Amino acid sequence: MSIASKTFADPRTTMPTPPCPAQPASARSAMTRSAMTRSAMNRSATGALTALAMLLLAGCATPPPASDPEAVAEFNQTNDPLEPTNRVFYAINDGVDVVLLRPIALAYRNAVPDQVRTGVHNVLTNLSTPVVLANDMMQGKPRRAGDTLMRFVVNSTAGVAGIFDVATDMGWPYHDSDFGMTLASWGVGEGPYLYLPVLGPSNPRDTVGYGVDIALDPLTWVGKGNNVDNLMYTRIGLSALDARASVLDDFDKIQQQALDPYATIRSVYRQYRRAKIRAAQDDNRATPPLWATQPQAAPVSR
Repeated sequence: MSIASKTFADPRTTMPTPPCPAQPASARSAMTRSAMTRSAMNRSATGALTALAMLLLAGCATPPPASDPEAVAEFNQTNDPLEPTNRVFYAINDGVDVVLLRPIALAYRNAVPDQVRTGVHNVLTNLSTPVVLANDMMQGKPRRAGDTLMRFVVNSTAGVAGIFDVATDMGWPYHDSDFGMTLASWGVGEGPYLYLPVLGPSNPRDTVGYGVDIALDPLTWVGKGNNVDNLMYTRIGLSALDARASVLDDFDKIQQQALDPYATIRSVYRQYRRAKIRAAQDDNRATPPLWATQPQAAPVSR
């Protein structure tokens, strides 16, 4: 995933400042390397985004003529005006998956016991709870937010830091929620289908939602230093590994059986997102939950 950083001029740099205490040479060297690294990353990200924008503009699909209503209807239904560019990115991602991601995910599934993989998945799910809770509240779903909060409390304690999903057995099943779904609940359209480098199938609404969810995650802002960075990268790597391992068989079937795997993945993704959004919108359970309402005692016959 590439993240572009914007650098803003600080007006304080034009004002005289008192001299700073002298720093050790090692600290100055480290700061210099860090600044050079950030500068290089900014230039790389800017260049990558510029190239991506040019490629998207150049790779638009040609709409069918209005004289062919069936072709026009199909074009509008697929909602993929950038299909030529999307297929290029799909081919790149698929090549990386064949060479790197799938073999690692397959080795992970074969070498790591199912109970351990389930525990890893549960911990990752528990860590994402604050983002789910924030989106539940922004969608105006108090019962879903209550379920999410209870899951976090129960699984973080009785579930031993989220290793065990105790909350599901206690009546608080897992549900997903993200800012793309929140935007949909606010009436924002999905926009055209996108297939992004590294991230895979998406759309403008979900792409914006992905970035906002990163900002909503408390772990994005907590702590500094190499240890924190290493934990963050470990979480990202485990999340990617867990996600890829969970769809190994399904993805293999698509690759082996589908006449056009790209079109199949596009259809599956759009149906999956619509189903999640519809499930959230249709969840209008009353508050408080039933277990919080004490039944009235039956009248005593005399």
